[in-house]
Amino acid sequence: MFIIGITGGTGAGKTSALRALETLGALVIDCDALYHELLSSNEDLKAEIAAGFDGVLQNGEIDRKRLGEIVFTAPSALVALNAITHKYVGEEIERRLSVWESLGGEVAAIDAIALIESGRRDRCDITVGVSAPREARISRITRRDGITRAQAEQRINAQKPDSFYRENCGHILENPYESPDEFEEICKEYFSQLIRGAKNA
Repeated sequence: MFIIGITGGTGAGKTSALRALETLGALVIDCDALYHELLSSNEDLKAEIAAGFDGVLQNGEIDRKRLGEIVFTAPSALVALNAITHKYVGEEIERRLSVWESLGGEVAAIDAIALIESGRRDRCDITVGVSAPREARISRITRRDGITRAQAEQRINAQKPDSFYRENCGHILENPYESPDEFEEICKEYFSQLIRGAKNA
């Protein structure tokens, strides 16, 4: 099975890249979506987060807004949260990959902002970083999440700079496009070539 790692900062356009991979028949594992799914369903994960961050457990559920306010303003808190979540997310990734391979799946993609820091890059055959101009990212995040420019900048500043992805990824996909659909078409062609190359290797 050919596994593609997808990474890059928030607002760069990873969602369009993942949609392209899905249309090409790949299993797509979005680690952010998977984390939110586990945050609702996994009681052990909730308990560990509640023990590490005061006041985030409300009526048996994690208050994601409160948790976000803590981790996006204190780098050490984000590191602590990642240390908790990577374990649970990693276990579920392996389960889904195993099921997909047993069903005859040939291509899978793992999408994670912390793909490199978490060590998940080692599980991938290639790593693709998605990059976009800062202003484009701010515009996308404010529209997508209904937050202010200052909040969007805070999120971007809490993550790795573009240079980190350029240094640590084997491939970089640039996304200066206004339209997500246009970028998705670019991604389809790009990933088609990568997959063909892997099959012919």
